[in-house]
Amino acid sequence: LQWLRNPGPQHEKRTLFGDMVCFLFITPLATISGWLCLRGAVDHLHFSSRLEAVGLIALTVALFTIYLFWTLVSFRYHCRLYNEWRRTNQRVILLIPKSANIPSNQQSLLGLQSLKRNSKETIV
Repeated sequence: LQWLRNPGPQHEKRTLFGDMVCFLFITPLATISGWLCLRGAVDHLHFSSRLEAVGLIALTVALFTIYLFWTLVSFRYHCRLYNEWRRTNQRVILLIPKSANIPSNQQSLLGLQSLKRNSKETIV
């Protein structure tokens, strides 16, 4: 969620949103189209020529191959962008443990500094 909130990569966010919208529209369309092609192939096998049935089966295989290829390429692209963002946008804060050797007024100052940290930072 930090990646989506980060104001930097606006182009990547638009691409992700566009790919999600395409995925939501293309998935049902590919499913229905594949089902209709296979249904037509079964009908042609029973009533008509086998050549048309083979053509519809080939069309179904091509349709699902293109759909799977697009899905995998898109998913891989967004995973690569996310991993690159994770690698370059790390914030780490090193917390110093309270010790008996530090006077109490310095301990309270250290406590105040740790309260002021940004929520995006990682505590180690």
